[in-house]
Amino acid sequence: MRGAATLQRSLRRVRPRRLGRGGGDSRGVHAARGPARRVGPGARAAPRGGAGRHRANRPDPAVRVTARHGATAAARAGGARAAGARRVSRRRKPEDLRSYRWFGPDDLRSFGHRSRAKQAGFSAEDITGRPVIAILNTWSDANPCHAHFRLRAEEVKRGVWQAGGFPMEIPVLTLGETFMKPSTMLYRNLLAMDAEEALRSYPADGVVLMGGCDKTVPALIMGATSANLPAIFVPAGPMLRGNWRGQTLGSGTDVWKYWAERRAGTIDECAWREMEDGIARSFGTCMTMGTASTMASAVDALGMTLPGASSIPAADSAHPRMAVAAGRRIVEMVWEDLRPRDILTTAAFENAVTAAMALGGSTNAIIHLIAMAGRAGACLDLDRFDALSRRTPFLANIRPSGRFLMEDFFYAGGLPGVLRRLRDLLHTECVTVSGRTLGEHIDGAIVSNDEVIAPRERPLGPEGGVAVLRGNLAPDGAVIKHTAAERRLLQHAGPAVVFRDYNDLAARIDDPSLPVTADSVLVLQNAGPLGGPGMPE
Repeated sequence: MRGAATLQRSLRRVRPRRLGRGGGDSRGVHAARGPARRVGPGARAAPRGGAGRHRANRPDPAVRVTARHGATAAARAGGARAAGARRVSRRRKPEDLRSYRWFGPDDLRSFGHRSRAKQAGFSAEDITGRPVIAILNTWSDANPCHAHFRLRAEEVKRGVWQAGGFPMEIPVLTLGETFMKPSTMLYRNLLAMDAEEALRSYPADGVVLMGGCDKTVPALIMGATSANLPAIFVPAGPMLRGNWRGQTLGSGTDVWKYWAERRAGTIDECAWREMEDGIARSFGTCMTMGTASTMASAVDALGMTLPGASSIPAADSAHPRMAVAAGRRIVEMVWEDLRPRDILTTAAFENAVTAAMALGGSTNAIIHLIAMAGRAGACLDLDRFDALSRRTPFLANIRPSGRFLMEDFFYAGGLPGVLRRLRDLLHTECVTVSGRTLGEHIDGAIVSNDEVIAPRERPLGPEGGVAVLRGNLAPDGAVIKHTAAERRLLQHAGPAVVFRDYNDLAARIDDPSLPVTADSVLVLQNAGPLGGPGMPE
């Protein structure tokens, strides 16, 4: 295919034969979660799948269930678990806490645990009978997107103390896209393992997950789902918008745009250095709708963050307030015994996909959400993404598919505003980490700028931002972020210029003799999760 070989784009969008595993309406698709868990005075609970090594041969403590808003104890089990319709309140006793097995008993091992807590300056009363909250922090000097997490962890701790818990910060692997080579994707599952094993090994009753930069988001959720302790996610938040000579700069997209101009000689070195100074003006993740913002928004729509947390800029004063509130809330979640697998249902994942499609989110969301759903036992596949994208309008005018940046999105109403406009497409009965349903949270949401968040009657596009393609080039399917592509390129035939791998591309892309034209299709081989390795971007 090298040189003048013709690449006929036969990839086409085809309608899937089924909407989900089992077919039928999406709201009828449920995930099998194993045997029902009996709850109530004296009941013995079936193992919940990974609350900790000490728990392996012990049933969960019996809990008392109080139904609210029509929910019943039976709704905790079976089909209701997958449907997402849970609104129950439970109150655990101090001796029911997982950490009590470390610090409560009058035996030699607990003597050692208590004495070492005193070694750290805490009394037995500080740590015994209180929920111990692990704070998994991905802060590192090697990850500038998370530069503020050292301080945010202290703010989470403040909230934990306020609610009567005991915070325990645990550093875990950080995955910084900006410095890490060859690719952070190589280490996503390693961070998931790090998070899971930290939660299994230490006396944690609940966890606050602190991540944001691309792969840290799915990795932390995956690890916490497997451990299945009460968990809440604190996103890093997007950085402030970039600026160069009065022009707004967006990370990622504008870098490639102006690099092309720099190579063409239309921008001099002075201007290029000024852009370098102005494109990343604060801590936080990329302020475009790239992987970081997409995944944070998806986790928000899943119900694993405080409502709207994904849209708050990292440098905004609302961000530390959110961190404190998360610290308070996780203590309540421990007493309520509200766990990730109570939240991460098939219905919740469909909400996340719908949000990502309306936002014009990253194609990486498909890879990560399917992996996350697998940890939770939820049903999600490529056909379901396609079906949901087809019926979801594109509403968020955010780069690279639009004009604005995440800071503008926050001011316009953020994710709650988008979800409010999609209400009829969502499973609003899904419970969130707040203990309330998604519908309750979005009912009061306001959109203050229709340019940034388009109304349903005037969407930016009739379908979601990612299309699923099938054809002879990709028999198992491929995805394209068509909202970020020029319309003229959606149907195109031209000569193929094929590069074997990234090194081949780097060696030949600027070769004046390269047989390339404006109509050429550049094909980069061996750059996926296996061939890259790790799908380098």
